Amino acid sequence: MPQENRFFDLFNRHARTILDGAEALRAVLNNRMDIAEGCAKVFERESQADIITQDVLNLTRRSFITPFDRGDIKTLITALDDSIDQMKKTCTAILLYEVKEFEPHMAQMGDLIVDAAKLTIEAVALLGALRQDTARVNAVTEAIMRLEDAADELNHLGLKALFAKHRQGNAMDFIVGAEVYDHLEKVMDRFEDVANGISGIAIEQA
Repeated sequence: MPQENRFFDLFNRHARTILDGAEALRAVLNNRMDIAEGCAKVFERESQADIITQDVLNLTRRSFITPFDRGDIKTLITALDDSIDQMKKTCTAILLYEVKEFEPHMAQMGDLIVDAAKLTIEAVALLGALRQDTARVNAVTEAIMRLEDAADELNHLGLKALFAKHRQGNAMDFIVGAEVYDHLEKVMDRFEDVANGISGIAIEQA
């Protein structure tokens, strides 16, 4: 495999790993998968993603010619890895605080995370043909950013509903729920970082 294609293969593998993790997290939030089982799958995919990330960084150091700027490669693979790292942090909090039930807005944020992961796969697949597909790259990255905006709104609505639910109840339940919301919002923030990274590469390659 040509060296340049090796980069694209690794990016694509990482993106697919992210989608697997996102689908497991959504299944947990939608109560369609046992929490321990779903989180174990997220942890497994995060470990696989770490290996791919290291492979990308090692390949960058070894390669005389790279498909685009080395700094951009590092920024992109770091953003990709941060997205699934944040999924792992979400599951870690869920297990630590023994969360057993998830609010409707959390489940909706899980849906957005999967949607963003699917768009990330599409955007990453376009990296090898940026000049030919600039318009599509822009459309996909803008769609990811719109999802992040939608997640911000869900986070706001979710926190408001959570506060109303626990106003006269257990303050700790509100604190734990708010932390889960915070982690979910940060997952979407990391997808926005991926979109920005790909947009920056597209601009430089235009």
